[in-house]
Formats: sequence, C-alpha cells, structure tokens
Amino acid sequence: MNKLNELIASCTIMTQSTPTIRKLITLKSNQSYRSCLQSLQMNGIKPIKALPASRAICCHFHKAANWRALSSHPDVKAVEPDYRLRTHGLDAAQSAVISPPLLTNTKILRSIPWNISKIKAPAAWKASKGQGIRVAVIDTGIATHPNLRVFGGVNTINGGSYADDNGHGTHVAGIIAAIGANGAPLGSAPLSRLYAVKALDSLGEGYLSDIVAGIDWCIRNRIRVINMSFGLDNDSRSVALHQAVRRAIKKGIVVFASSGNGGSRSRSLSEPASYKETIAVGASTRDNKIASFSSRGKGLSIVAPGQSVASTWLAGQYKTLSGTSMSCPHAAGGAALLLYKNRKLSPVKVRAWMRRHAYKLKGFDAAAQGAGLLQLNQIKKK
Repeated sequence: MNKLNELIASCTIMTQSTPTIRKLITLKSNQSYRSCLQSLQMNGIKPIKALPASRAICCHFHKAANWRALSSHPDVKAVEPDYRLRTHGLDAAQSAVISPPLLTNTKILRSIPWNISKIKAPAAWKASKGQGIRVAVIDTGIATHPNLRVFGGVNTINGGSYADDNGHGTHVAGIIAAIGANGAPLGSAPLSRLYAVKALDSLGEGYLSDIVAGIDWCIRNRIRVINMSFGLDNDSRSVALHQAVRRAIKKGIVVFASSGNGGSRSRSLSEPASYKETIAVGASTRDNKIASFSSRGKGLSIVAPGQSVASTWLAGQYKTLSGTSMSCPHAAGGAALLLYKNRKLSPVKVRAWMRRHAYKLKGFDAAAQGAGLLQLNQIKKK
C-alpha cells in the first residue's frame, strides 16, 4: 500500500502546468482509496476532485509519469484521462431564438408541439403526467424560465450555481417537463420534478470527473430518471463512467443517453449510449425518417424526434435545435410517465416496455432505429 501511495505522490504535482495531464485513478477498494487520498494530502497535494462513491481520484500528473507501474498495481482498477465530453446538439444554421408567443394563435397548437404529439404523450396524460417523478438533467444547467419548474440541483464543476450559461440544458429540460404556462408548449412529462446537474460548461463541454460526480449526486438524492444528452469524443472509452452508470442502474435509476451525431456512416454509438445498461436514443424527423445526423450502431434502443425541435431557452425565450440531444429527453420524460403508474418498474423493464410499444419506421434497420419510434399512448388509466 505504501508503495502505491509513494508512486501516486511521485506522479502528481500541486498545480496544472505545461508538462502535465489530467488523469483519473480508480482504486479497487475503499481502503486503497482512503489511504491514497490521505497520502496526497500529507504531501501537500490537493486532488482536482475526489469521488468516494467511485473510489476515484482526479489529479494533475506529470506526462512522463510511470503509467505502466501505476496502472498495473494490484490495488488500481484503472488509470485514464479525465476525458472531455460534449453535448449532442447541432449548431444548425436554421436554429432561431423565438420570443413568446412561440407558435400560432391557436392555444392547443401552442400547448402541444409536433414532437410531443409524435410520441403520443398527450394520449397518456389522462393516466400520468409524471407526477412527482424525479428527473435529473446532467448537462449545462437549467435556466430560470416561466415554462419550467426546477426543484433543485448541483454544480459539480465548482460548487457554484446550477443555472444554465449555455442554453442546451434548458432546451433539454423543456422537452422533458415544460409545464405549459399560459398556453406555452408542454413537455412530455409536465408534472415530473426537474433537477439540474450542471456538469458541462458554457461551451457545452465538461470533464468526465464532473459527470461521474453528477451521477453520484443523483444516486444520493433519489433521482429516478437521468438524461444524458452528451458523449465522449473520438471513440474514447471510460471505466469510471461505465462504473458510475452501473451503480445508478443498481439503485433503480433509469438512465437515458443520446446516441451521437455521427450520421449514417457511423458504426457505433457514443459512450455512454453504447453501454448495455443505458437506454440509447437516436433521432427521427417530423416525417418519420431517421435524421441524417443520427448515429447508427448496435445497442440503439429507440428513436424520438430530434430534428427542428422547439423548446425552452435562456432569458425566457425558446429556440429550435436539432441533434440526438433533443431526442433523448423525449424518452426520459416518457419514463417519468411510466414510473408514475408503476414506481417499482426496473430500468430493464422500462426499456422493454418502450421497445415493445415502439412504432417501427419503414426503410430503416435496427442499427438506425432500434425498435422504432417511441410511443407512449399505451400508458393507460386504470
């Protein structure tokens, strides 16, 4: 154990500088984790982030550190870069910020956008509007908006405000739970309880360690549904992120992830959508096609609207965006509807229900659409 502590201490430095790299070390036992953390503190080294639930420590390391010796130590589960993740929203040229009123003069058209109708959420609302189901949006935060109610949250980046300084998280939140205030658009589960987990910055990017901290926060705060509309870059693979998702699933949390925007030439889904534990969501269009940008691959569960979707934005406004980022929250809201009817449903059973009732789109294989387009009309009042 002492050898491991000495090895970690010799590899780390106190502050970031040019010849360093940000790494995440995951230990195999709580004893190893506590001992290493204590050793760093005794050497005057404060980790960037300590994640007790994950038994992981994030530090600045020398680029020339002895990685082989560290990663092969019997007490070390994994050593990996503190990867960068980014949102799966597209910066489409046609995207536009819209000031209220959003759509037409007909209240019903304003209240139920095309994308919410497409998944047949309104047909389920007599039975369930997701009342009281806790849904966390791990994203750029959620802004104050007249069409949203946020019940709490956390900033895992620096412990500050969880208010959105990008817009992406607010857009995602509106698709899940916009309340339809004064005839404004409704989300798929308008009475669910939104929680903001700000783990991505003003550019829509963030570190793996902040995402893992966000998942751990969700576990501690009895969240039932997690929406993750982001992914790792360049086919990166993370042990720490996968382990965090597995912990959430074991606690009964239903975890949704956007498939990515790799398009028809993509051969795999982005992590964390590629994990077998998550429910991976791709993007469909208004005319029941698969969006050209939607990633294809093994493990895709379902698709939902992701092209030209209008939702809540910063400064009380609305914006139209595209991307699998927009598809994912439709399904997260759908899970809230299901869980209100049966709070004992496991993540596996939620996935099975969604796949069983999906509408298969013509002309697309399973790699492009999974089981098909999300349909929520079979949630019945009894």
